[in-house]
Amino acid sequence: MGQAVVLSSRVGGNDLFTTVLTYDDGQAEDEESSLPHLDGFQSKLPPGILPHGLPQVKEVQPAITQVEKEKEMEKPKEVRELSEEEKQMVMLSEEFKRFIDRSSRVVERALAETVNIYADYTGTMDGDDGMDDKSHQCLWLNRCFFDERWSRNRCVTAIDWSPQFPELLAAAYINNDDAPHDPDGVCLVWNTKFKKTTPEFIFHCQSPVISTTFARFHPNLILGSTYSGQVVLWDNRVQKRTPIQRTPLSATAHTHPVYCLKVVGTQNAHNLISISTDGKLCSWSLDMLSQPQETLELQNKQSKQIAVTQLAFPSGDVNNFVVGSEDGSIYSACRHGTRAGVTETYEGHQGPITGVDTHAVPGGIDFSHLFLSSSLDWTIKLWSLKENKPLYSFEHNSDYVYDVAWSPTHPAVFAAVDDSGRLDLWNLNQDTEVPTASAMVDGSPALNRVSWAPSGFHITVGDDSGRIWVYDVAEHLAHPRMDEWNKFLYCQQDFKNNKADEELDKLSLSSGPSSLSSMTSMPSVPLR
Repeated sequence: MGQAVVLSSRVGGNDLFTTVLTYDDGQAEDEESSLPHLDGFQSKLPPGILPHGLPQVKEVQPAITQVEKEKEMEKPKEVRELSEEEKQMVMLSEEFKRFIDRSSRVVERALAETVNIYADYTGTMDGDDGMDDKSHQCLWLNRCFFDERWSRNRCVTAIDWSPQFPELLAAAYINNDDAPHDPDGVCLVWNTKFKKTTPEFIFHCQSPVISTTFARFHPNLILGSTYSGQVVLWDNRVQKRTPIQRTPLSATAHTHPVYCLKVVGTQNAHNLISISTDGKLCSWSLDMLSQPQETLELQNKQSKQIAVTQLAFPSGDVNNFVVGSEDGSIYSACRHGTRAGVTETYEGHQGPITGVDTHAVPGGIDFSHLFLSSSLDWTIKLWSLKENKPLYSFEHNSDYVYDVAWSPTHPAVFAAVDDSGRLDLWNLNQDTEVPTASAMVDGSPALNRVSWAPSGFHITVGDDSGRIWVYDVAEHLAHPRMDEWNKFLYCQQDFKNNKADEELDKLSLSSGPSSLSSMTSMPSVPLR
């Protein structure tokens, strides 16, 4: 028969606590008799845990009224003041730095945004006057990126767009002669989505950065090549602006300026390719930049090292590539195989090559064999990897042409920039003699680089004073119709036909005077 004993204590008429002990008589006698034998077992139990059947003591909290509970909640909690040492430890911690860095970006974006809730997207609110005055344009200025501290008086040497975050672009800059104590090389990451006026990330190193690219399969990594010959790696997750990895300055790698930098391959098998002006190609693993995995010497027909200034890979190809050189020639080469090295020479320019870009627009017709080149000879030329003579020469410019880039979405559209500060937008399906649209940058600075946003809706150009200009592109050029591929195929065929006609004309001209001279040089025969 179980029994219960209630122990209570009262002071001034109030129960302070109540203790309830429950047990069974028969079990109690057995357990009491067995207690001496459980000493070893009890010693193995955690503190506060009793064997089954022993009395358990539970404390019952004294009852309080609702008024007392509210008063208890209303009491202000005391906040302990941190010491100076504790404050310094918090401020220097990595977690606090990351919090401040992220929060400041979010607040800056929010302050920079201006939204018009009354915007009329139909364009018919005010009749004809409400129509978008840009509807007939193909190209117009959107905004300009410039930082007084980090990009002033620095020439923009490279622009690249992030494959994971299409609103981010990275720009490389060389040294500022007016600030000799600042880092010589700077790489800034700008955000085109928000109207903030400062860069998202700031990186620098002690040598001018002449090329930069996002690591395609690593969203947090940015690569740069320097005038000293080093390849550097930055990580935006690390709370420092200097590189976390550098290639060595040794004979096994580069000792000349590295103007070309590309990440090629797939998610599970990719490499970083770099080529310097001494003609050496190096293949790197991003996990280890202490030494290249492969090296290749690029030499021309005279067995001289090729001073490479530009590099481009055909779409979907990791072995074959095209390079431009200081001698005005373009070379195709391959990395592996029995014919590793230079395979073909393309001659046609009369000055150093400043830009090379291969056709990379997917579609029903393959144009991956086409590529464009720009030069200091004021011309842009269209080439095919299948022929060593240019298909067409664009001679509209009247100054040095510094860069050229195919549209990522339209098969027949490309952009070019020159030394006079002009951006030209060409649509070969419409006209091959003059650009479809042109824009002059304020101040007419030399435009060194041009790059397309992955969507095809924006073109960015960099000048020699540290500014990056963002232009919007019309809808019909960013999203082409399906027949644009067939039109461009006919256009390409016209180039070939015109080229054949020109060669026939040259042959006829060369054969005409020679035949005439041969006739006049024949000895006279007396008539009978």
